[in-house]
Amino acid sequence: MAEIKLVKARWILDSRGFPTIQVKVVLNQNGKDAIGIAGVPSGASTGSYEALELRDGEADFHGKGVNKAVANINDEIGPFLTAREFMNASEVDKIMLEFDGTENKTKFGANSILGVSMAVHRAFADLHNLELWHYLRRLYFSNLPKEQTFPRLMCNVINGGEHADNPLDIQEFMIVPKTGTLETDIKAASEIYHTLKKNLQKDDQSTALGDEGGFAPNIESTEKVLEYLQKAIIDSNYSLENCDLALDAAANEFFKNGKYKIEGKDLDNEALITFYDNLLNKFNIISIEDGFNEDDVKGWQLSTEKLGQKSLLIGDDFFVTNPKRFQEYGLQNQAANGVLIKLNQIGSVLETAEMINLAKENDYITIISHRSGETIDSFISDLAFSSQSEFIKLGAPARGERVAKFNRLLEILDGIGEV
Repeated sequence: MAEIKLVKARWILDSRGFPTIQVKVVLNQNGKDAIGIAGVPSGASTGSYEALELRDGEADFHGKGVNKAVANINDEIGPFLTAREFMNASEVDKIMLEFDGTENKTKFGANSILGVSMAVHRAFADLHNLELWHYLRRLYFSNLPKEQTFPRLMCNVINGGEHADNPLDIQEFMIVPKTGTLETDIKAASEIYHTLKKNLQKDDQSTALGDEGGFAPNIESTEKVLEYLQKAIIDSNYSLENCDLALDAAANEFFKNGKYKIEGKDLDNEALITFYDNLLNKFNIISIEDGFNEDDVKGWQLSTEKLGQKSLLIGDDFFVTNPKRFQEYGLQNQAANGVLIKLNQIGSVLETAEMINLAKENDYITIISHRSGETIDSFISDLAFSSQSEFIKLGAPARGERVAKFNRLLEILDGIGEV
């Protein structure tokens, strides 16, 4: 048993320059202190079914202040937890969820609860002298095969949609290296990224960066972008067998008045399936995330039936890391074949782990994901490795908040021989 000695929150800036929450938790066991610190991510393209991200809605920070959420930690959650003893971090999450008592964390805010949850898990790992990934595996994923396989990297190298100020409708264009090792995958991602930059510059295209470190060229055509990616792969002395492609369509953002408005056309869900199918036939795309609106269950069903053998169809806004929504909309409708996992969509590490395990039990692929508004916190790297998820989305190999996730994976790689 360990006693919670301190829970303290403050605001910090995220990668978009807006405030988010940082939390420090101190545990004490037999006179020994253990510390955990965590920064909470924030999304731009968010599903309407995500747990509540509490913002102040006042003049400061254009309405995006988090003073209320910070106060909820310092004045409510912290005093509620302090001086209580817990066996492990999941017990703390259970108590916090009961204390909030709402479906979507509307009492305290998912960002408040998640900040404490992440910090508590780090503190318990510190208490047991374990790496975070090792503590998470013991706590939540002990029934998985005792493998130590690293997730494949999904690197967003061209940004569109809500992540960039350009005409691209598709939100993320990703490279997915498969060179055989983590180190060479990261090397390939870096080399292809910089080759892509040079190629864009040669064509007088903008190499300004979007929210996730990818370039934001003034291109309207999805196919043109994919051609750029394939050329960058080949020009970097890799073959297309060494590096796949992936898309995050974020279809919520171009679904208007019952139609998908993409590249100047108004498409119904069957026509959009044809659009994606054509891309799959022309390019080495292995994954399409949020190809349909979060409420278009028919579109998800049809696409899974027609495209599910060709590509991973990943539910992000469709599932919002919520086990109940996954069961109702995914399992019952046989829709999608993979789940994107975002900590702040559900609001606690415990529930996130439950979602991962439920997806794996039903043979859905899991992809651990960053958010467009990030901090240098690398929790997701430990989560991806501990849960043996097949993929991790971590942005481009650029910008400190993205690179922190790559570098943490390298740290884990260096340390696993010691476990």
